[in-house]
Amino acid sequence: MSIELEPLPALVVIDLQLGIVEAMGTGAMQVVERSAELAEAFRAHGLPVVLVNVAGAAPGRTERTKARTRPGARVLSPEATRLVPELHRQPSDITVTKRTLGAFLSTDLDARLRAVGATQIVLTGISTTSGVESTARSAFELGYHVAFVVDAMTDASPEAHDASIRYQFPKLGEIGTTVEVLAALATREARRRSAGEGR
Repeated sequence: MSIELEPLPALVVIDLQLGIVEAMGTGAMQVVERSAELAEAFRAHGLPVVLVNVAGAAPGRTERTKARTRPGARVLSPEATRLVPELHRQPSDITVTKRTLGAFLSTDLDARLRAVGATQIVLTGISTTSGVESTARSAFELGYHVAFVVDAMTDASPEAHDASIRYQFPKLGEIGTTVEVLAALATREARRRSAGEGR
């Protein structure tokens, strides 16, 4: 497992919001802490940080929702959609609110990433098999390089989480850990400074 950073990667943090993190329980706090650490590092290096929250869901019928009597998209309360304070949202961050599983189809995220020149997304968040994987699939098909920080994501099902990492993620991108990404950022900065001194 290793992640190679592009010249301009963007950190994309999926659905670390009050309603979801609270529902996931204590297991989500490690994801929050590692995502916050990565966000701070990306900002320090002048790299884009994208904070994604979800406010609803696509209206299509599924096995989980077909018993509902009210048709249409499900909507979350404003409190449930608030990003967790540990992320320390900054004015420079890109924020998008999605109403689909992935972060691209119902938002302008693609246009905003292209506007800043990002060619790679580094993914963290909740949940591994839903928001994270759906975002990765769209990103891959849009031509982005995708990197998964697998110790900064979780899922309600450990078995499903492991299956995504083992079987799906290798088809879509590179796999690594928080420590590896932080080290890659440090190496990237050292090379940048060395190149600058050589001019």
